[in-house]
Amino acid sequence: MHVQSFCNRTGITLCALLFALPLTACNSMGKSAPNYNNFTTGLNKYFLDHTDCLLPNARFPLETGDKDQMKQMDALVKATLLEKALDPGVRTARYLPSTAGARYAPHFCYGHRVVVSIDSSSPLAVANGFKTTVVTYHYKMEDVPVWAQTHEVQAAFPAMALATSGQATAKATLAQTPVGWQVPD
Repeated sequence: MHVQSFCNRTGITLCALLFALPLTACNSMGKSAPNYNNFTTGLNKYFLDHTDCLLPNARFPLETGDKDQMKQMDALVKATLLEKALDPGVRTARYLPSTAGARYAPHFCYGHRVVVSIDSSSPLAVANGFKTTVVTYHYKMEDVPVWAQTHEVQAAFPAMALATSGQATAKATLAQTPVGWQVPD
């Protein structure tokens, strides 16, 4: 039987519903479908609550004699986020947040990621009872404070400089849930 004669006999509205049914069934997973749009949504929801920070494990006062770490902390001193006291007898420096730096201390977070594209995803695999995938994505940073954009701080923290460049890529594991794709904690 031809489609046209079938549709003429059953009515165009009913015919349209019957032929649209397979298309909607294919998309019945909605937010849980394994596609780049859903991966982007899941990552962006996660990053709204997870900022990137210079010193994720820092505690103040911070005392160090390591020249590389002192160079990084001195960049934060120049940006008026830290104050420095030297102990020349022991060759260490002691750093404390300044009045301006207290807002960002102790971790000195510099914004959150916003996914701009998904470049690839791995085939689905099961881990801890959930279907998972590893995605590679490009991102930009939002809500970057002025101090994180200074030449001195970017030179002292090259990973942050790359992250705030707008050209950064990363990988993340996502798990499929009934409410969408999520980064497992």
